[in-house]
Amino acid sequence: MNLFAEPLPTLRWQDGLDILIMAVLFYNLILLLRGTRAIQMLFGLGLLLTVSFAAGRVGLHAVNWLLQNFLGAVVLVIIILFQPELRRALANMGQAPLLRFFDPIKEERLLQECVRGTQALAAKRIGALIALQRETDLKAYVDGGVGFDARVSRELLFSIFLPASPVHDGAVLIQGNRLSQAGCFLPLSQNPSLPKDLGTRHRAGLGLSEETDAAVIIVSEETGAVSLAVGGELLRDIDASQLQRELEGLFHVRHKETA
Repeated sequence: MNLFAEPLPTLRWQDGLDILIMAVLFYNLILLLRGTRAIQMLFGLGLLLTVSFAAGRVGLHAVNWLLQNFLGAVVLVIIILFQPELRRALANMGQAPLLRFFDPIKEERLLQECVRGTQALAAKRIGALIALQRETDLKAYVDGGVGFDARVSRELLFSIFLPASPVHDGAVLIQGNRLSQAGCFLPLSQNPSLPKDLGTRHRAGLGLSEETDAAVIIVSEETGAVSLAVGGELLRDIDASQLQRELEGLFHVRHKETA
């Protein structure tokens, strides 16, 4: 049979639209799960599908039967495993368009203002939680909060976290080069091996860093110590210079030397 003798199927404009819609859906699904523990579970389910297919091909009937029965309830398993991500995604869909594009943080000035604001808060032992978005959209991972659209400054950060401020207990959310929300509640870390001396503020910063690629600055109310949570890891008791270097590295901002 000559495969080259058969005419190629005609590509309709509907086919192109179909491919585009599926690409957008998969792209946004990857953005939703990237940097979270859910993506690891998704890879695990993919591995089970692969093993089930291979077992059927080589005649491992018992293994194939077991996996087929388990995968029959895969939709329910996904709902249970990914419940936090699904809940946040569905809640967020009604508040914003499907596609959200935020300019990445590129301003050295913005990072400097975050560091200066952190220094001022630490000097007064005022607790603070500052979440800086990187690639993962943070609005799907925070609850509550008051909407802002403000230029980030040391004075603004200091005033938000003053004890008299109505939003001082929550976290500040920085997206792109703007302060977008204040008074947000972040997901708490469920890591049982965390030191016992870590309070709710540190656990919230770590929790967000475990589920996303965000950088979260934490100021201890008890000691004034500054920490940085990234990727589920906590850099504790860092000074202003180290915080500046870490943030510049994370956001690929090149420090401009002054003459």
